[in-house]
Amino acid sequence: MLKEYRNIREVVGPLMLVEGVEGVKYEELVEIEQTNGEIRQGRVLEINGDKALVQLFESAQGLQISTAKARFLGRGIELSVSIDMLGRVFDGLGRPRDGGPEVIPESRLDINGTPLNPTARDYPNEFIQTGISAIDGLNTLVRGQKLPVFSGSGLPHAALAAQIARQAKVLGGEESNFAVVFGAMGITFEEADYFINDFRTTGAIERAVLFVNLANDPAIERIATPRIALTAAEYLAFEKDMHVLVILIDMTNYAEALREVSAARKEVPGRRGYPGYLYTDLATIYERAGRIKGKPGSVTLIPILTMPEDDKTHPIPDLTGYITEGQIILSRELHRRGIAPPIDVLPSLSRLKDKGIGVGKTREDHAPTMNQLFAAYSRGKEAKELAVILGEAALSDTDKLFAAFAEEFEKQYINQGFTTDRDIETTLNIGWELLKILPRAELKRIRDEMLDKYLPVEDSEVGGA
Repeated sequence: MLKEYRNIREVVGPLMLVEGVEGVKYEELVEIEQTNGEIRQGRVLEINGDKALVQLFESAQGLQISTAKARFLGRGIELSVSIDMLGRVFDGLGRPRDGGPEVIPESRLDINGTPLNPTARDYPNEFIQTGISAIDGLNTLVRGQKLPVFSGSGLPHAALAAQIARQAKVLGGEESNFAVVFGAMGITFEEADYFINDFRTTGAIERAVLFVNLANDPAIERIATPRIALTAAEYLAFEKDMHVLVILIDMTNYAEALREVSAARKEVPGRRGYPGYLYTDLATIYERAGRIKGKPGSVTLIPILTMPEDDKTHPIPDLTGYITEGQIILSRELHRRGIAPPIDVLPSLSRLKDKGIGVGKTREDHAPTMNQLFAAYSRGKEAKELAVILGEAALSDTDKLFAAFAEEFEKQYINQGFTTDRDIETTLNIGWELLKILPRAELKRIRDEMLDKYLPVEDSEVGGA
């Protein structure tokens, strides 16, 4: 029998204080019933003796605390999970948003997940093809990895997220066992409409689950959305043996909601007003990605966040970088020049890329060509910057070739648009075509036998002439 309490003493903003409670647990769900039968929901944020601080999921406007009853449900937020979730659109708390029926659950799972013994984790080492050359060729995504995208206000991270969700696949005959879980937090109605329509028109929704929290939805729902999405992903991965790619957009909106709740609780703020536990909180989300020994499924995570004022030292990207294995950075300068997707490959990094490439995974020439393209593009950009300062006359003939390489690299390799899907073979072949611009003697990061196989002498001499 659930206990009901009439000792609601205070409501401040989204927070409500209930006194005289017994046996109440942290994050327990609460129902607040008014005399007219209206029921609002909340969850326990803090317990102090016989006092419970409750955060309401909805507005407290019109709530009559003198006559309202608080009922503690004895459980936290749970998600009804089933394989039938695939192809559906839900709100930030897992309720159908697409007009379809409720999911008939195979089970109900706590959204905070099940604690995982670190020794049970398996090392990520298998390639995921996104169809985007700047990621697949140079900053490879590996199954079980956490690889965030750092963007800025006004940059096309939404189009990039939709492209990855639409094109991503695992190779080796397991394409049918691949799913995408898409969690959107604090996005506008137009953005939500864009994502849903893109998934439906391309057919990608058949293998996807969408959780959409809009900007006008409650902050408490925004805090639950990434956990809801990861709970669905863990179910598909570890119960249904699927390979699941989770895309979370926008983690900045999530952190802002966390700051809003922290301010309402009158907590001592940390950097830039964010709560001091922001690092720990983000880690509880990001660290749910991975693989488990003995289980074929995997959860791969791509969180997308907008850096306020394009500042990489802002707490959200800064702390995210500490927890995750690299980052993909979008460039405002490339975006202004019409390059799409505007991925700045030099500061971008995938710390696990070496584990997912090579013979049997991509191709034997992947690692050396990747290193050579990085080195050549870096030198080419330096040559272009030098030409701006001193003029082209100050460049040597070799530097001019590197500058030309950098120009063509951006046009042909990075600038593939948001609708082109390149397999890894195509990406590697484009890289070899670009390397023909340079003299063979300058390709110092590739062994001679590999140059002989993929870049015959006559081709390189013609290109370098």
